[in-house]
Amino acid sequence: ETRPPHDVTGAPLTDILPKGKSSAILRRIMQKSYELLKDHPINIKRQKRKENPANMIWLWGEGEKPDLPSFYKEYGKKGAVISAVDIVKGIGKAIGMESIFVKNATGFLDTNYRGKVNAAIKAIKTKDFVLVHLEAPDEAGHLGNVNLKIKAIELFDKKIVGEILKYVLKSKDEYKIFVGCDHATPVMLKTHTDEAIPFVIWGDKRNGCVSYDEIAISASSLYFEKGYKLMEYFLK
Repeated sequence: ETRPPHDVTGAPLTDILPKGKSSAILRRIMQKSYELLKDHPINIKRQKRKENPANMIWLWGEGEKPDLPSFYKEYGKKGAVISAVDIVKGIGKAIGMESIFVKNATGFLDTNYRGKVNAAIKAIKTKDFVLVHLEAPDEAGHLGNVNLKIKAIELFDKKIVGEILKYVLKSKDEYKIFVGCDHATPVMLKTHTDEAIPFVIWGDKRNGCVSYDEIAISASSLYFEKGYKLMEYFLK
């Protein structure tokens, strides 16, 4: 049993180390990584700058490939995924999507926004569905930094949603755009929660909601208890 680091921020190290069968091996690897990294020149420089050192390899996320249905067989559409996050790319591959590499996609606020947009525009010429994933708002939530999270959402809106919308409006082809998140990560809790999340679909329908935020969507009667039902609605 291992623990995701973003779920245990500030917890005592001894309480969150791997447990169970074969955990001793993992603990030894993690301890050895600390011994190798703690005095590394990069970490010495970081400590002098009052920055947190990257002084341990944290092992977590063990598992097996899930048996998931093919996206194409399920919806009759070819898909691609663009993300800096391994788990998102892995889910995409597991359901038969193409995972598209974008140079300098970092999973944080300094990611390559233009590169992701360009990759999405190129992919949609041969695919029916393209997922562009941005991790920065989630990371800001884990850090508990509300200003950083606001900035991350603003950058997503301007550099991803805004640029893709510009392309769609100029195109002669018909498109639908979905904007949403896979879960909430409140800055006060610094971890994931299972509350309902807002989403917006740009296309040929409107149901009274004219902006994208938790308050505005209360005007909409559109609600999905199960996430896959939302995908069915969007793609139909």
